[in-house]
Amino acid sequence: MEQWVQASYTWIAVVASILLGSVFTAWSAIPKRQAYADAPIACVDDPKRPSKGVLQKARESFRTDAIGMLQEGYRQYKGQPWYVPSPLGERLMIPSKYVEELKNAPVDEVDFVATFFEMFEGRYTTMGSRSTLHPRVAKHELNQNMAMILDPVMEEIKDAFDVHLPATDADWTPVHVHDAVVNIVARVSSRMFGGTDLSTNKEWVDATINFALDGFIGAQAIKKYPHFVRPLAAKFIPALTKIKEHHATAQRVIVPILREREKAAKSGWSNSDTGKPPADFLQWMVDAAVGEETEKSFIAQIQLKLSFAAIHTSAAAPAQLLYDLCCLPQYIQELRSEISDARNSSSTGDLDKRALLKLEKLDSLMKETQRFNPLLLITFERIITKNYTLSDGFRIPANTQIGVPTQAISMDPEIYPNPEKFDPLRFYKIKQAMEAEGKLKNNAAAAGKLAFASSNHESMAFGYGRHACPGRWFAGNEIKMIMVYLLENYDFRLPGAKTGLENRPPSLCYETQYLPNPEAVIEFRRRKGN
Repeated sequence: MEQWVQASYTWIAVVASILLGSVFTAWSAIPKRQAYADAPIACVDDPKRPSKGVLQKARESFRTDAIGMLQEGYRQYKGQPWYVPSPLGERLMIPSKYVEELKNAPVDEVDFVATFFEMFEGRYTTMGSRSTLHPRVAKHELNQNMAMILDPVMEEIKDAFDVHLPATDADWTPVHVHDAVVNIVARVSSRMFGGTDLSTNKEWVDATINFALDGFIGAQAIKKYPHFVRPLAAKFIPALTKIKEHHATAQRVIVPILREREKAAKSGWSNSDTGKPPADFLQWMVDAAVGEETEKSFIAQIQLKLSFAAIHTSAAAPAQLLYDLCCLPQYIQELRSEISDARNSSSTGDLDKRALLKLEKLDSLMKETQRFNPLLLITFERIITKNYTLSDGFRIPANTQIGVPTQAISMDPEIYPNPEKFDPLRFYKIKQAMEAEGKLKNNAAAAGKLAFASSNHESMAFGYGRHACPGRWFAGNEIKMIMVYLLENYDFRLPGAKTGLENRPPSLCYETQYLPNPEAVIEFRRRKGN
């Protein structure tokens, strides 16, 4: 009898929890009342006073049609601020004139990191950090030492391909290309971050890949619950419970390396092969760290989060590039010829930093692919934490999330003629024309605007201002070197040798994230003589 009563109480508690969960889920799905700036709302019946039903429908539509809604809003209200409805409330899209004014605003008033925490549910995934250690190191040490790190990166690319893309010489081998590229990028990025101590450590490489994967899956899962239930729900979401394991791995791997390096530094690096500190990101962080940043556990945590950022960004590009080249194979030989010419121009035949700059057609393809498939549909995202008045009197209410509709801008015909046409050599042709007209003479800035890793009003895939991705130049070189290795050593095609952009594996949209298709298969084989 006692057991029956206990079981009854248990079931009552379960049913009550389900009912409460349902009620609060419905309640939390309704965006909280927000204060609006004097700006129209796109994609509704009345841009000033939309009916509740239409507005709620538009908010839900954003989940699956963010691209269409952002493009429609940009076309309607280009040059002025406007709102796009979203499930968590309306987001304020701002024109370039406000970008310039807001890019240097105080971080406690115009908060960049808060949007990252919101996108990836940082409270539960631990993704995101307010530390300035890694951006400081990326801006200074990484970019200044770029030439030095490219040789070991290329060495790691070769080793990683042998493991993760062992296509045969004769037969076409089907490969889930996204998985292969993720593994390759994880190793290559780890080589830059911590040398072979990290790139050859399978436990570390697996942890960096799974941390990114579990973080993404966990963020999507926890968003389905009302806010006040999330602390409890997080304990039952497998992807989120694994996050602690990845942090534990980071501590096990990174801390001993730091201890060994600390001992070596005390001996003047006398036991080092070079007699100098390692030239990698991990050591640069140690050298630049101050205060709490000097704690080994802190550096281990930052290194794991950095690896997520590197993999998330750099692995998407080669996958998207391969999809495009499989659809447009007529450009492959042209790229191979350019690579050959760049090698011939190098005294050693290696693709050093200077030779990589000569791969202008490849850079153009990378930028055009990025134009059609940016990793984020909205960039320059910030949360305005207090009422903020701009110089022309436009007032943004506190708790407003702002951004720039990057993908919509990339389809503006006033910026890019025939924007719906995918032209791999678009930016190469623009540069050639500008050179012929003398517009690039003694004008490095104009030429730089056309580069894949550039950040400007017409190209904000990497963000803009002081929070623009500080590692984008390394990412650009890393992607180029991976593509060079692929082009020189492999033939590749879609199954059935299909061509044409109509057969391209479609990118997948999750809210404002735009990701390469993870299920797509590409067939590979080794090129003869390679």
